[in-house]
Amino acid sequence: MFEKILIANRGEIACRIIKTARRMGIKTVAVYSDADRDAVHVAMADEAVHIGPAPAAQSYLLIDRIIDACKKTGAQAVHPGYGFLSEREAFPKALAEAGIVFIGPNPGAIAAMGDKIESKKAASAAKVSTVPGFLGVIDSPEHAVTIADEIGYPVMIKASAGGGGKGMRIAHSAAEVAEGFARAKSEAASSFGDDRVFVEKFITDPRHIEIQVIGDKHGNVIYLGERECSIQRRNQKVIEEAPSPLLDEETRRKMGEQAVALAKAVNYDSAGTVEFVAGQDKSFYFLEMNTRLQVEHPVTEMITGLDLVELMIRVAAGERLPLAQGDVKLDGWAVESRVYAEDPTRNFLPSIGRLTTYQPPEEGRRGTAIVRNDTGVEEGGEIAIHYDPMIAKLVTWAPTRAEAIEAQGEALDAFAIDGIRHNIPFLSALMAHPRWREGRLSTGFIAEEFPEGFVAPEPRGEIARRMAAAAAAIDHKLNQRKRGISGQMRDPGLLSFERDRVVILAGESYAVTVDSDGDNLVVTEADGTPLTVATTWRPGEPVWSGTIGGERVAIQVRGLLNGVALQHAGAAAEARVFTKREAELAALMPVKEQAGSGKQVLCPMPGLVKQILVKDGQEVKTGEPLAIVEAMKMENVLRAERDATVSKIHAKEGDSLAVDAVILEFA
Repeated sequence: MFEKILIANRGEIACRIIKTARRMGIKTVAVYSDADRDAVHVAMADEAVHIGPAPAAQSYLLIDRIIDACKKTGAQAVHPGYGFLSEREAFPKALAEAGIVFIGPNPGAIAAMGDKIESKKAASAAKVSTVPGFLGVIDSPEHAVTIADEIGYPVMIKASAGGGGKGMRIAHSAAEVAEGFARAKSEAASSFGDDRVFVEKFITDPRHIEIQVIGDKHGNVIYLGERECSIQRRNQKVIEEAPSPLLDEETRRKMGEQAVALAKAVNYDSAGTVEFVAGQDKSFYFLEMNTRLQVEHPVTEMITGLDLVELMIRVAAGERLPLAQGDVKLDGWAVESRVYAEDPTRNFLPSIGRLTTYQPPEEGRRGTAIVRNDTGVEEGGEIAIHYDPMIAKLVTWAPTRAEAIEAQGEALDAFAIDGIRHNIPFLSALMAHPRWREGRLSTGFIAEEFPEGFVAPEPRGEIARRMAAAAAAIDHKLNQRKRGISGQMRDPGLLSFERDRVVILAGESYAVTVDSDGDNLVVTEADGTPLTVATTWRPGEPVWSGTIGGERVAIQVRGLLNGVALQHAGAAAEARVFTKREAELAALMPVKEQAGSGKQVLCPMPGLVKQILVKDGQEVKTGEPLAIVEAMKMENVLRAERDATVSKIHAKEGDSLAVDAVILEFA
């Protein structure tokens, strides 16, 4: 077994690998760029080596820098994590020449499977069902349009060396193919150093289901069940679960056996994932194989009880797999939410900045459920523009799917982040969505259910009752604190405070009466229903947690002038607690209207201006592209929302802009 390994990656996956290596008694070496000098993975490792400037192309993607770090520290093996060099055939070859072991598949398997075009050819030769498409090199937008016309719309344009949604576009017309081809090639070159793309038929109303495989260097390969990854936005996964609510045992076995056959055909000898697009009728077609550890591997670990990182390390060291196919048992259900630094109310555009608050939910068992949080950040850390915007992977396990979803929703409510925009409100709303809960999924789920984008819904029904009770309890606690301030009330016994309150929440009024009951409160609603509220919450804490009416509840809390902003179960609202007379007066206050900025095009996220596509004085039509801004490896096309004339351009190509910076103005 290895005594020391180097992790050629950063963030949460580097921390994840370090944890397993530490448990196995293996020392670890971290690498870091200028931007990651103070990162969590650097502090966690036994040693750390600086490898260059912040851009990945000048640090994490340089093979020579990684090998030099191994030589300096005596690392015997390298785990690549995912992304960066994990699927570069040249990387394990260079490591082997330097006498260093690659904790991943052999170069031949990467060549056959890591390239999306070659993998489809190999799958076809292995009699695996594949999606109709063109697997040759596409030279121009015109060539891509010709191919798409022959296949039939819609089509998917994909980067051959791609992954993680980068270099991928869905096109429904020849015009969309031409534009998507250019964007996919550009993103592919930027992210993978390989601009080749291919075109295949896009299956309508598809589901994304993948099979986890693991092989050793002695010819043994098994599959470890499936993961459903259909909840996606911009072709990037948002929520994963295992097993899939679609599959039955027979379909699972057929998919697993095809995945194993494909892996054996290329002598696969590590952890890998065979991805399929599945129809609602349980038909399935091979998409691609990721020759690395997947982001969503924790859900497989939770239902199998296996540590995939440990298995990768052991088979890389030459050990045989410790189990056969018949030994694999799936237990319970696991759900994973990817917590991203992005603004779901702005079409999920990236966000950067400092984490002024970062308080994830407590890990471990909660009743029948288990909470796990894989992360690589900490409070005070910075989310930089140079890398993927994922902050954490929140995973819950429970005996059933419904229980795992409930546990996930509660854990998201207890996950406090501030200083940047993030997608926790959106994830919470998904957990409460009826279609998600019923398992009626497709890769178009988000586009279909949120066609106008995401806006946190206002609380209604039971959720509103909980939030109103919590608001009353928070107000009571704050009032107690004020009364206890030294010197403010010489004789508190001479004063009495109104027990009757009115909670204004999302435009609705909730009349309540607040009474103390020992260490708890009793919030009595207008209809006489008493709710016992128990909490240890203190003013200033970002999460109010406790029980309301005997039910365990977590609610996000942020202070406002004369009130609090609350977020719970996907709903969000401002709450203000008044006496009856104050409520009467508050109802008379005018509402201030927001000013508009319709004559300006603002940068929707911090990013780099790749192209300005218009000129001063140019007339543009609705939907016409104006500029392209790149952030966190993704290119975003900004389009005209109405017919207009460009009056002034403020930005130029190459500019780094802050969010809401003015790019151009209309007359």
